[in-house]
Amino acid sequence: MKKLTLVFFCVFCVGFSNMSFSQTNFYDVNSVREIKIYFDQSNWDYLLDSMYVEGSEGRLIAATITIDGTQLDSVGVRYKGYSSVSVNRIKNPFNIKLDYVKGSQNYNGIDKIKLSNVIQDPSFVREVLSYEIARKYMPASESNYANVYINDTLIGLYSNVESVSNEFLQKHYNSTENPFFKCNPANLDLFGENSNLSNTLGTDSTLYYPLYDLKSDYGWPQLYDLIDTLNDFSGNIEQLLNVDRTLWMHAFNYSLINFDSYVGYAQNYYLYKDNNGRFNPILWDLNQSFASYRLADASIHFSGFNIPEAKAMDPLLHYNNVSVYPRPLMRNIFNNDRYRKMYIAHMRTIMDENFANQDYAVRAQFMQTLIDTDVQNDTNKFYTYSDFTDNLNSTVTDLVDYPGITDLMDARTIYLSTYPGFQGAPDITSISSNPSSLSIGDSVWITAKITDEDSVILAYRFSNTELFNKVDMFDDGLHNDGVAGDSIYGYLINSIGHTVQYYIYSDNDSSGRFSPERAAYEYYELFVDGDVVLNELCAINNSVWTDNQGEYEDWIELYNNSSSTVSLNGYYLSDDNSNLTKWMFPDTSIAPNSYMIIWADNDTLDAGLHAGFKLSAAGEAIFLSDSLGN
Repeated sequence: MKKLTLVFFCVFCVGFSNMSFSQTNFYDVNSVREIKIYFDQSNWDYLLDSMYVEGSEGRLIAATITIDGTQLDSVGVRYKGYSSVSVNRIKNPFNIKLDYVKGSQNYNGIDKIKLSNVIQDPSFVREVLSYEIARKYMPASESNYANVYINDTLIGLYSNVESVSNEFLQKHYNSTENPFFKCNPANLDLFGENSNLSNTLGTDSTLYYPLYDLKSDYGWPQLYDLIDTLNDFSGNIEQLLNVDRTLWMHAFNYSLINFDSYVGYAQNYYLYKDNNGRFNPILWDLNQSFASYRLADASIHFSGFNIPEAKAMDPLLHYNNVSVYPRPLMRNIFNNDRYRKMYIAHMRTIMDENFANQDYAVRAQFMQTLIDTDVQNDTNKFYTYSDFTDNLNSTVTDLVDYPGITDLMDARTIYLSTYPGFQGAPDITSISSNPSSLSIGDSVWITAKITDEDSVILAYRFSNTELFNKVDMFDDGLHNDGVAGDSIYGYLINSIGHTVQYYIYSDNDSSGRFSPERAAYEYYELFVDGDVVLNELCAINNSVWTDNQGEYEDWIELYNNSSSTVSLNGYYLSDDNSNLTKWMFPDTSIAPNSYMIIWADNDTLDAGLHAGFKLSAAGEAIFLSDSLGN
């Protein structure tokens, strides 16, 4: 069955404004950005060095910046990072806050720019390539390259990585106000636990303050609840943790040997609690992926490992062996037999889709070709130009050995291809739904042919704001599945909503498989016929249309794609996933194949349809729902 994707047509009126919601152009890997920073202070480098030494992350230096020729003044600049910063270096990483003085100032919806100095990576591709791979399987930052100048002097070529900020959270989780942590300890302990989510400090949540950086207004009790459940009641962990997303993160880290992460010193990741009450891990700081970092694995290689050991790193060391430093987010999860099979299934997908087919090598070569001249022009880079060209395939030796990326990953692909669970997975084919035409409230059969299976699970939901319901599929001749025992499995989903989103998982005694392979981040989707849909919206209306009062206001357009008049009685519009009933439609209808404009201006007493909220110029989600919350 062809994979279905959500169709949602949005127009943001960018032709009538200098602002844009899209961050795609800024992080487009096909081009190199030009970022110029201008300081009034001649001793700007001394000031930045001093703030870094003092640990004053809250302090910034005011500056003016131009991004590809667009100037923004009154921005704030400081260094970012830990080991990548040095007062003896010219090329240090930057954190640029565009709304430092002007609270609403942004560039294409972006208010913070993170620039990494490409240290510990002679190839210059580790970070950008790793994020590109990660985004196939989980929410992860956009990234590309930028030439950075200070007072018109070229400092060098940087990787430009999307900040895990409110804009990121809104885009991926439709919220920003929930508990949010950056999991980096205030002082990294090379022989300690750091942000590992263990409960060794006890039951007082204040004892965990030095190990986690709270980014939201609240969240310490919720974090301790996660820690307590993970360590002592792991059978209930799905209530508080997006386990599938966690398995994807571990699969990514072990596939790419990205151990400057939760694996090594338990750092460099975020946790965000979604509107369904589950914490979601988010990757961060991938500049030392592809085994550039080999100082620890918190297991038998706790004191470090070499390149041959990296190539053959056991992805289940924290289950098959010991955890010298506690890693409950791996060990306690891997204790579950099904989670282990799901984890290996995710790793197999990453390896098949990127490495076994050599796609990663093609992409890495593309990136190197794109930035070749820029690397040559970077007189402050940490390695030679020949190191840059060599490190894609061969080990480069500096203070440490940086493995050639293809040398590492081709060997790792061969090693993992015979790892238990990579072979012998069930086959899932001939996925279908019946009937083909659906209406809200109908029932729909999902069937599939599955062989070499012991069990089959169907996960389904009616919108991407919900959790998946997980049920067993049957091959008993009673579930629209043909004859009992014919390897055709079926399940009836009742009382469907506007859409049906689903995936299938099957396993046997040794291996598991998802369909689609990237589930649960991707899924199959069925659409209900005769629906009223969100068609267009405009959050920056300066000169397009006016309402009945002659004012240029934000607007939302609906479209009835059916051949019947649809009453909007009992329907709601909202920009808040946690409050879907924010504004209720009055008693009105929308004609067949017709459009309707609702003004999002919070002027509910004005004549016409005026919703009780406004749209944000920084970007947000819009929800059309019925009285059942669909």
